[in-house]
Amino acid sequence: MVITLRQLEVFEKVATAGQATRAGEMLLLSQAAVSMAVAELENLTGGPLFERLGRRLLLNERGRLLLPEAQEILRRAGAIEKALKESAEEPAGVLNIGASTTIGNYLLPSILGEFVRMYPLARTMLHVGNTRQVEAAVESAELDIGLIEGSSRSQKIDRVLWKKDELFVIAGPRHPWAKERRVTAGMLARAEWIMREKGSGTREVFEKAMARKTGGFNVVLELGHTEAIKKAVEAGLGVSCLSRLAVQREIDNNWLVAVDTPLDLRRTLMLLCRKNDYRTKLFKTFLGLLMSLKNFSCP
Repeated sequence: MVITLRQLEVFEKVATAGQATRAGEMLLLSQAAVSMAVAELENLTGGPLFERLGRRLLLNERGRLLLPEAQEILRRAGAIEKALKESAEEPAGVLNIGASTTIGNYLLPSILGEFVRMYPLARTMLHVGNTRQVEAAVESAELDIGLIEGSSRSQKIDRVLWKKDELFVIAGPRHPWAKERRVTAGMLARAEWIMREKGSGTREVFEKAMARKTGGFNVVLELGHTEAIKKAVEAGLGVSCLSRLAVQREIDNNWLVAVDTPLDLRRTLMLLCRKNDYRTKLFKTFLGLLMSLKNFSCP
């Protein structure tokens, strides 16, 4: 059974008007077209829906059973049409945004707050994970947009260079490095490191930088949350490497110390979205806001 919205609309108008001719005038259809639509619906539903008294069409018990259901379906279809029309004029709906930990915790909250103030019909759902998790969720369409700190390998995703960032090697204020403020490659290799988990963009950048300068490094503690790492370093349990975005406040207040190193810890924050996807008004508006904040030149 395949009942169309048009058939239900004709049925509802005939039930209201009581005549095919009058229903046709309301729908801008011929009497023949109205009669055909009613006949098709009756065929699909397995029996008559009206009692025919001359030119009058009166609902029978089956028709009276169908009418409120048809009206509810038409009401909901109209609401969907209205919502989609409004979303084409003003950004509306729900946008699922994914961000790796540093971006999600330290950069995006203020951006999302400004966006929903500008567009009150829009809602944003922020999902925070590591770079690999965000990339996989964008690829599988669980997320509409992703913002990551590491590299992206997926062939199904478009990548845009978004912002520049830099990692800092940090130590607690009572750590020996806090006085020296500068360390060698050998000191880095011998240190006790507190690091993010595998799959983190921060971890990926640090490992690549260390591979270019040392033979390896010693991880004594692996934590999945940046705030936990900062507290552990502040307590003197080891040293770490985190984004400037995440540690600037602690450095300014002398709770942590940034240490000079021979490592190149510059990195690129990237914006991810699926290739060839339809771009809604909501998507394009939020993307426009992000692009207005980028500090990379367009290619």
